[in-house]
Amino acid sequence: MKNTTLDKLDINECAIILDLKCKGDLRRRLLDLGLVNGTNIKVIFKSPMGNPVAYEVRGTTIALRKEDSKLINIKY
Repeated sequence: MKNTTLDKLDINECAIILDLKCKGDLRRRLLDLGLVNGTNIKVIFKSPMGNPVAYEVRGTTIALRKEDSKLINIKY
């Protein structure tokens, strides 16, 4: 398995969240969305300009900006 950040995944690739490299309100928001250590995440759609990106997490779809995705460490 390879470690990287969430923004590096392509459509239909899956990964496991390792940790978040942010603090404060953004960290709380990401945790509230279910992005916790050990959670599976899958890229399901990228907008034409590549920002935002839709992810499937815990059976729901969320959209994250690229700058936020860079703060999420994953392994895949």
